[in-house]
Amino acid sequence: MSSTASRGASPRLSLISLSVLALLAPFAAGAQSAATDAKAPDARLAVEGQAPAKLLDEVTVNGVRKKTFAPTTVRVGAFRDQDPLDVPLTNSVMSRDLLDAQAAQGLYDALKNTAGVTRSQVSGSTYDNLSIRGIVVENRGNYRLNGNLPIVNLIDIPLENKEQVEVLKGASSMYYGMVPPSGIVNFVTKRAGPTPVTSLTTTFNDHGGMKAHVDIGRRFGADDSMGLRFNAVTSKEATGIDRYKGDRGLVSVAYDWRATPWANLKVDVEHYRKNVSEQGAITLPAAVNGVITLPRVPDNKTNIAPEWARYDAEATNLLVRGDFALSDDWVLSIESGRANTQRDRNYTTLTNYNTQTGAGTANISVLKGQEYTNTNHRVEAIGRFDTAGIGHELTIGATYNRRASAGWFNGTARAAQNLYDPVDIAPVSPTLTQTGFPSEVNDRGLYIFDRMSFGERWQLLAGLRKTVYRSEASNPSSPVPTYRADKVTPNVSVMWKPMKDLSVYASALRGLEETGTAPLNTDNFGQVLPPAVSRQHELGVKARLGAVLLQTALFQTDRPLATTINRVYQVGGETRYRGLEFSASGEIGRDFALVVSGVVLDAEITKVGTGNPLELGKTPENTPKNTLGVFGEYRLPAVPGLSLNAGVYHVGKRAVNNSNQAWVDGYQTLSLGARYETRLFDKRVNLQANLDNATDKDYWSTAGNGLLGVGAPRTLRITAKVDF
Repeated sequence: MSSTASRGASPRLSLISLSVLALLAPFAAGAQSAATDAKAPDARLAVEGQAPAKLLDEVTVNGVRKKTFAPTTVRVGAFRDQDPLDVPLTNSVMSRDLLDAQAAQGLYDALKNTAGVTRSQVSGSTYDNLSIRGIVVENRGNYRLNGNLPIVNLIDIPLENKEQVEVLKGASSMYYGMVPPSGIVNFVTKRAGPTPVTSLTTTFNDHGGMKAHVDIGRRFGADDSMGLRFNAVTSKEATGIDRYKGDRGLVSVAYDWRATPWANLKVDVEHYRKNVSEQGAITLPAAVNGVITLPRVPDNKTNIAPEWARYDAEATNLLVRGDFALSDDWVLSIESGRANTQRDRNYTTLTNYNTQTGAGTANISVLKGQEYTNTNHRVEAIGRFDTAGIGHELTIGATYNRRASAGWFNGTARAAQNLYDPVDIAPVSPTLTQTGFPSEVNDRGLYIFDRMSFGERWQLLAGLRKTVYRSEASNPSSPVPTYRADKVTPNVSVMWKPMKDLSVYASALRGLEETGTAPLNTDNFGQVLPPAVSRQHELGVKARLGAVLLQTALFQTDRPLATTINRVYQVGGETRYRGLEFSASGEIGRDFALVVSGVVLDAEITKVGTGNPLELGKTPENTPKNTLGVFGEYRLPAVPGLSLNAGVYHVGKRAVNNSNQAWVDGYQTLSLGARYETRLFDKRVNLQANLDNATDKDYWSTAGNGLLGVGAPRTLRITAKVDF
């Protein structure tokens, strides 16, 4: 299958039709009456954004926005629009102001503020492959748009059109189905608020990269019942890495319509692309007597791949949601979405090299026509009622997710290369054969979740999910079995709130998860492994002191271990992750804001299969024993509009494989920044400078799956934003 033929493929007609109707309906319907509905006062107030306890989502989320590093709501899973204090799991929210202060460019830039996040397998020059608490964040299920649509993280997910980025850590399959217990990463899009927005942002870096970003938001229609937020980005990509260049683009629209006092509609469409030279990866040397001797860390600008080894990808995400107040106490939500990602890839790895001289062989895999599609539908009802003095907030829902991938073609070429003194490699055109075959996963779920209140201080949260799962693929030369699962998993949490701004909770969760897909360097590449059950327990305390949110939690997660045995990727045991996590975020007084997070982790392989006995008792690969991030901003009172910031990020040492045959050293990076807000020609202007990896440190940033990756070089970015 040629990727060229599939590029530009439109989302399904039904979703296009629904989106077009959603955009045209307000104009066809004419002006809506502003009269209130006396029969549904609570629902009406929720639509208008006046009710303190919302059932129906507000459509205006970021009008006149107070700058803060600690937002007061989360918008993920069964906890949408809840105070973080009322969520019985560890959660992190990266606000727009925090992302702006750090001039965050990509996913890892945002999530480095979250304890336990590390890079995995790839270095991040094309997209960010991540782990949380040592568990890989699955690229097709764990990343969500506006709390629902699973988007495909195989291309940089843009931040320019996002209001905040959230992480809900741990087992989340009650709401999201088949996902590993690393956590859900949720992207909340910007929407039009009561204040018009028109801004132009330009960014330049010292390596020659440049970007322009336009952001426009307006409300219109009768009583400003409709809103439209438009974002567009174009950029020339340059990171300081040798033989790396390319471009990136984004176009997105977020539309909402308060159709009646009891009905809201939201539509999100985003299309983004990236075409760059992919930085090569370094394979692990062979073990000698059970020990791997790692090469020294090469210069952080090193690239063993040629410039023509392109990573050409594009993604289109579409999500439609309707919220309907059925009565004062019940709301029905209907969501439908589709995420499509296509890519061609020339992927280079250095193999069979001498760790002293660096001389080895570059393997270049040419992959054409990879395409991944997620289709997701959800129907959910939320209601409030009392029984025998017990308050209930009941959520009942059904969800359907279909993940499909098309077949693709692959060819391999080899050339001499040197790790420490790379040479340019002439273009190659290997013969392509079909190595990837169509596959499909269907994940259906029914769930019920009840938040029961016993007075003002005690809450019991209990839920059940029934999952019906089917995975199949077609491979005529090596048939992949069809996997089925039909299982009910429970979730229970108890929360005690002795006072308004303090909560103590205990949670026990079960999740049915996929155990992974065989990676490129295995004989069963592309095979989806059968599902299994993971278990999680967490005990936590959350408090709000002034404008600072504090969280600490003890957690334990037990999950199946997927590992490579004799070049076959398979389930081969079980792993236990125990840890203590803490975080603090918010404003201390008027002049200082901070985000601090850290985790101490004890991870161990507790059970092994017959083919990997030496892994028993070892630390899972790419799992640091500790991570720590500290970022602070000081807003100088003597110079109004001027802020200075700094961040320090630490990742502990990590095993390169499950046998612990070598460890990459821990590392620390330093970031510095300053921003100044003023007015020029009656326009608000923000000028900003950010310096990442300020010490220009060379370090191993990634490990896992038999690969090593090098951290990015020091980068200075200058940003100017004008609000018109």
